[in-house]
Amino acid sequence: MPFNNLLRADISEYAGTKPVLDIQHFFTGSMKAWGIIQNRRGLIVQTVKIDMLGEWNGDDGILSEVLNYGDGRIEKRRWNLKKTAAQCFKGTAEGIIGTAFGESNGNAIRWNYVMTIPVGGKQYNVTFDDWMFAMDDDVMVNRSYMSKFGFKVAEISIFIQKTV
Repeated sequence: MPFNNLLRADISEYAGTKPVLDIQHFFTGSMKAWGIIQNRRGLIVQTVKIDMLGEWNGDDGILSEVLNYGDGRIEKRRWNLKKTAAQCFKGTAEGIIGTAFGESNGNAIRWNYVMTIPVGGKQYNVTFDDWMFAMDDDVMVNRSYMSKFGFKVAEISIFIQKTV
C-alpha cells in the first residue's frame, strides 16, 4: 500500500540515524503518553493521556491502549501487530479500516492507515500519515498527520515514555 505523502518525506531518509528504533523492544511493557490534537489552523482542540501495555511473542505483538481525552471521553484500543519483514510491520485494531502498514529505518517508523474517528457526533474515515521517532531507549515522539480527500484536517503530537 503506498504511503500518503503529505510530508514528502521518505522513511529511507532516516537510514543510519540513531538511536535505532526497535518497536518490538520499545512496545514491550508499560508506557505512558501525553498528547495534543490540533486542527488545520494549529488550534489545540483536544488533549489526551494514554496508558499502554505491550507484549510480543516472536513476530506477533499486542499493544493495548487506554486513551483518556481532555473532554472526559475514554477510549480503549487493542492493536494486533505483526513483523512481516526486517523493517516492515502491519497492524489491525478496532476503528482501523483494513490494515495499518509500517516501515522502519534508523530512529523512525512510518505507519499509514485509515481510521474511523468521531467528530461532533458523526464518524469520519481519515487517513493517517503516522511518524514515530526514538529519542532514546525509553522515550519516543509520535507525529501524526490526518487527511481527508488529500487535505490536512488535523495533526497529533504524542510523547511516549516507558515506565518499566
